[in-house]
Amino acid sequence: MHGSLSARLERALRLGEPALSPLADAAPDDERDALQAMMAIHDLHMGSIDRLGDTVRWQHHPAVAALKGRLEAGFLADLPVDTVREDEIADPAATVAAMRRTGRDGVLPEVYDWIATEASWDEIVRFLAVEGGPDAGFDDLVAICQVGLAGEPKLELARNYWDEMGRGRLEGIHTEMHHRLCRAVELPAIPRDEQPLSGLRRNALGNVLATNRWLQPELVGALGLLELQAGPRCRKVVAGLERHGASHDALEFYQEHAEVDPHHGKGWVDNVVAPLAEDREWARRMLQGARWRSTVNAAFFADMAERFVRKGELVASSAA
Repeated sequence: MHGSLSARLERALRLGEPALSPLADAAPDDERDALQAMMAIHDLHMGSIDRLGDTVRWQHHPAVAALKGRLEAGFLADLPVDTVREDEIADPAATVAAMRRTGRDGVLPEVYDWIATEASWDEIVRFLAVEGGPDAGFDDLVAICQVGLAGEPKLELARNYWDEMGRGRLEGIHTEMHHRLCRAVELPAIPRDEQPLSGLRRNALGNVLATNRWLQPELVGALGLLELQAGPRCRKVVAGLERHGASHDALEFYQEHAEVDPHHGKGWVDNVVAPLAEDREWARRMLQGARWRSTVNAAFFADMAERFVRKGELVASSAA
């Protein structure tokens, strides 16, 4: 068969058997091809059921499962290991302190100061199209993260999810707010094959962790870091949008996160990380997951600084 692995996989998912079986040991052309193929498989687990249609029936096909495992193993092998010191998991208080330090590290990349003070309207829109918001798909990630937990950690994730769901109001659901933002600013949709590699890695991490039960501790840590860091970044986006006289629909998504995410971050650390850190192995792995998220974030925001702050090539917005 010819063509990239991701293109072959897309075609095989439409055709089903026997097109899927030869992909079990297929190799990607390069990192981008590997990421796009892996993310297409993650779509079967996490994507919009309306968009995916009948292809979801192949979620656990042996060839798809084998390909998923190989691609994810390569992805995980590129992430840092053994970043956690023994003194950081000596007790829950030490783990909480280490989590907070990781959250403070790189909390405000330079691109957000630029958004707040310098970026033009078009530049803000182009950046937001790549950034994707502080918690794209976060509601589903939280829902998966709580599976099998108990006590205060499960209750805290329930509170977090209830906020994601607008506390029972359709118009307050965070994804609905993001839809209104997209319409208000005419946010372009950037296809995966046009997104920077650093953005694909960043987007892929959450779904790698969420679709592998054995990585649940790392998922807890990665999502906790997101909550710790989102508030200050969202405040900068709000400042940039307000500087250009943005409408209420354009502002409310980032305003909401600027206000509630600091509370979510505190709740996550105090009520999820702290009790789970009674288990030293969970403590180690939660911190490792947070640092994985920090690593992919750092690469992404360095790329964004090159593309936007230092006036490199802007992401094309023609594929809306």
